[in-house]
Amino acid sequence: MAYRGDEEYDYLFKVVLIGDSGVGKSNILSRFTRNEFSLESKSTIGVKFAARTITVDNKLIKAQIWDTAGQERYRAITSAYYRGAVGALLVYDITRHVTYQNVERWLKELRDHTDNNIVVMLVGNKSDLRHLRAVPTEDGQSLAEKENLFFIETSALDSTNVESAFQQILTQIYRVVSRKALDIGEDTSSVPGQGQTADVNPNDSTVNKKTGCC
Repeated sequence: MAYRGDEEYDYLFKVVLIGDSGVGKSNILSRFTRNEFSLESKSTIGVKFAARTITVDNKLIKAQIWDTAGQERYRAITSAYYRGAVGALLVYDITRHVTYQNVERWLKELRDHTDNNIVVMLVGNKSDLRHLRAVPTEDGQSLAEKENLFFIETSALDSTNVESAFQQILTQIYRVVSRKALDIGEDTSSVPGQGQTADVNPNDSTVNKKTGCC
């Protein structure tokens, strides 16, 4: 068990939020980590992240979730943003078809900068705006199936499926890490130390414990 101040956790997983500007990434982050939503949220330049700990299979999983914070408007996302990420939420706005069209570009960038074993969930956000829907649920499902992604529709405004999205992706990441540990006969009760992440790399023969969050 690792400790940081009063907090303890078994695993620390870095998850990145990607997708076009204005699709609601920052509100998804604030809804999950602080149960807050702001209609006035504005894009800011830089990178920000927030963390929350959940339980998966009796293990405490600390999710460190990174938000592009406006960089996507300038195509300024760097490899440092993706480094060490074991999961990603690729978000589009169900009321803006262009944000769905751009999913494949985001997916290519993600795969160019991360390990091919990264767990990716396609997220159709703003599901509360049913009367403005421009992307049918079936389109999101079929794209996710084609690209081997998990899929969910959310509303950061009314909280629909936000908790479920993170619970699902963190559970899948944990299962990948656990499976690798079992494959090499490790004791899965051994956990990363303080400030370490499990690096999910299928090309390695072990589950690396990489110091640092990024």
